Amino acid sequence: MTAPADYQPPPLVWRECTNSTLVQFGAKCALLTVPLDYANPSGPKIKIAVSRIKHTTSDADAQGIMLTNPGGPGGSGLVLSVLGNFIPGGGGAPYDWIGFDPRGVGESQPRLACTGGYFPYNRPDYVPRTAALRDFWLAKSARYAAMCGQAGGALLDHLKTTDSVNDMESIRKALGANTINYYGFSYGTYLGQVYATLHPDRVRRMVMDGVLNSRRAYYLANLDQDRQFDRNMDVFFGWVAKYNSVYHLGKTTEVVRDRWYALLRQSRRAPFAGKVGPDEWTDSFLSAAYGVGGWPTFAGVFAATAGGNYDPIVELYGGVYGSGPGSDNLFAVYNAVQCTDVKWPGWAQTSRDNWAVHREAPFITWSNAWFNAPCLTWPGRPGTKVTVNGSRVAPVLFIAETGDGATPFTGALLARSLFPRSVLIEGVGGTTHSGSLSGIACTDNRIGRYLLTGRLDARKPGAWTSDVRCPPVPQPDPTAKAATADRLPTAVRDALSTAQRH
Repeated sequence: MTAPADYQPPPLVWRECTNSTLVQFGAKCALLTVPLDYANPSGPKIKIAVSRIKHTTSDADAQGIMLTNPGGPGGSGLVLSVLGNFIPGGGGAPYDWIGFDPRGVGESQPRLACTGGYFPYNRPDYVPRTAALRDFWLAKSARYAAMCGQAGGALLDHLKTTDSVNDMESIRKALGANTINYYGFSYGTYLGQVYATLHPDRVRRMVMDGVLNSRRAYYLANLDQDRQFDRNMDVFFGWVAKYNSVYHLGKTTEVVRDRWYALLRQSRRAPFAGKVGPDEWTDSFLSAAYGVGGWPTFAGVFAATAGGNYDPIVELYGGVYGSGPGSDNLFAVYNAVQCTDVKWPGWAQTSRDNWAVHREAPFITWSNAWFNAPCLTWPGRPGTKVTVNGSRVAPVLFIAETGDGATPFTGALLARSLFPRSVLIEGVGGTTHSGSLSGIACTDNRIGRYLLTGRLDARKPGAWTSDVRCPPVPQPDPTAKAATADRLPTAVRDALSTAQRH
């Protein structure tokens, strides 16, 4: 990696934002000019979209800039500058909150988009039980990679995590700050770990929620996801069974699970409404394994489908993977980062490993495999993965739930061991990914205190343990008269949930 020491970005010119949520909260927006290739700082330039909401304390009490990232990779983070308004105890008030769209994403220029409609209805089955199915998905993935090569050109060689780290350094310098503070979710925790490794003297405070395992990024991490997502679906099925009086899908986890897989097999024989086959059925329920927030919706769609009403599942899948020109921006950048941060194995190992995991965890394994399969032929040049080392980093705060599917809990335990001054909050028994700022006082109040004062709980002895045990994001009660309102604005929650598709 080439450090951006030789590049001094031009001043930011702040303007009115176009995003309605940013406008509502008084943010200002700008475009930051940075090199396409930091090894050639005088060469071609690109632009990073940045938003800012300034501190609301006195200047004397201000504590610097707070960069944010929602995950993905490939998630748009421009709207996350509003997060400071939702930190308990005034913990967000002393900071200038900075949202940004990473290179290639959203309002940054250029924006990488390879094709519209990559996820249409009624695709061939993900599970490659025949040579024809295998060859279809290999060819589809290779075509997509080739289209991204044509669309992205030179950009594809410069979408690594280390490039985003360099962009963060350019943001820091453009804002005249000596250090950064940082709040990252999901993949954003990996970005934060890499930044802290490469620039430990620039780290002041960091909150990282939903912690990615830096040693298993990304191929092995995806296999880890498959196993935990499968376990999380059983938790969801158990919840559906608990409320059989509402959904009428069975009184035990096993009965509900069998009902769900029976509908999966039915969709293979005859897609629901001619549109929702086994792929769409599976993908529509993935968010149920990501967290508890949408469980009543997913259970309602499940029940409707079981009763022969297919309109809800058609609508749900359309909301998960809406089609249209440029709609693959997240998917394109997701692949661009994962495929080039480190070289991926070939098809022989991919096939062998995914069949082995599928036999024990069939829910999402082959969906996940094909989601990442463009990496088999990706045209961008792979780099060398950074070895994360937090030994010189100031105290940071990690947050994870025990049953996190997207970033399994072992990643948080590893990060805690690599950052010897860190503290890990565990949402005990929960299955929600990146659920901080959801109203759990035990977790959220500690975030506020840390950001306001720098104080963390005492670190417990032992390398593989959490330091604080808090309640998880609670499972919903569909019989309650009114659901609890989400503390975060819809645009922010949407940005987080969209970025965390994988």
